[in-house]
Amino acid sequence: MYSESDLNQAVAAGAISAEAAAAFRDHVAIERAAPIADEEHFRLLTGFNDIFVAVAAALMLAAVAWIGGTITPWLGGLAVAALAWGLAEYFTRVRRMALPSILLLLAFVGGVAGALIAAVAVNAATIEAWVGAGNDTLARQVAGGIAAGICLITAGAAWLHWRRFMVPITVAAGAIAIVGVLIALVMSSFAGAQAWAMPIVLAGGLLMFGFAMRWDMSDPQRRTRRADVAFWLHLAAAPMIAHPIFQMLGVFDGNVQPGIAAIVLLLYVAFAGIALAVDRRALLVSSLVYVLYALYALFTRAGAVELGAAFTGLVIGSALLMLSAFWQPMRRMIVRPLGSIGSRLPPAQPALA
Repeated sequence: MYSESDLNQAVAAGAISAEAAAAFRDHVAIERAAPIADEEHFRLLTGFNDIFVAVAAALMLAAVAWIGGTITPWLGGLAVAALAWGLAEYFTRVRRMALPSILLLLAFVGGVAGALIAAVAVNAATIEAWVGAGNDTLARQVAGGIAAGICLITAGAAWLHWRRFMVPITVAAGAIAIVGVLIALVMSSFAGAQAWAMPIVLAGGLLMFGFAMRWDMSDPQRRTRRADVAFWLHLAAAPMIAHPIFQMLGVFDGNVQPGIAAIVLLLYVAFAGIALAVDRRALLVSSLVYVLYALYALFTRAGAVELGAAFTGLVIGSALLMLSAFWQPMRRMIVRPLGSIGSRLPPAQPALA
């Protein structure tokens, strides 16, 4: 499968004309009865060789992590980061392979973070002795500062990787690390901040969503790498928004009462409206497990104990398929009243030649 980025690169290289590329996009829009932007393209595989290379790279990364960790704990993470960068020089910069590039980026960022965490763990006794016993405030501040420092260095590593390889998922990885810095600083600054963990994560998710929309609105036709970056940012922001909201509602704390189940369903409808407006489905997918559980609880309380799961799957599956089938008409209903904001969102109908 060829992405919009590949098509743009072909135009830039002179392999095809801009007019031919536009005609191709219009042809796809006619065939699928939806604009290219609506498809949410992102490259995961360029061919089966991606899987082959990814498996081989994963074996090598696991091996160097094991060997380095045997020598000293932090060396395993450092070795993984170094190997991931070296492999990316060929498989990402030269071959432009999608799945291996994603794997190597995650291995590099994870290796850097893992090396830092291991180094802190090795020196934990020294840090505890420096803090001293009974000084809970200082201990909390030191722990928060260390966590923020690890996240900040990890974000810097992601930025370096982006500058070198420009893999779209890299921006999301760096953004997650920055949100981690903010969360660590807030959690370490106030006593009892642990009780506010979910609201803090929710705030971070909303910031991430706003950052994703900034990338999205810079390319509403979704024809450049910026749309791919926005896709991964939305994918990272969605669980950070959905999980805290439903966790604070106590969806999984016990038996779901009808009132809570109704709130969950209404929230899912609201998420569907947001997803339609921005033309991204990540928020719907991230919150799906909660609405499934809530609806199952309703069916169970209504007496459908044996068939509760079946009824739940039937209702939600049918609703999602209907939503997918009528995605464009429903988008038009939501986007048109938004005025100037709607004009910066992906088109709600095919822009045909």
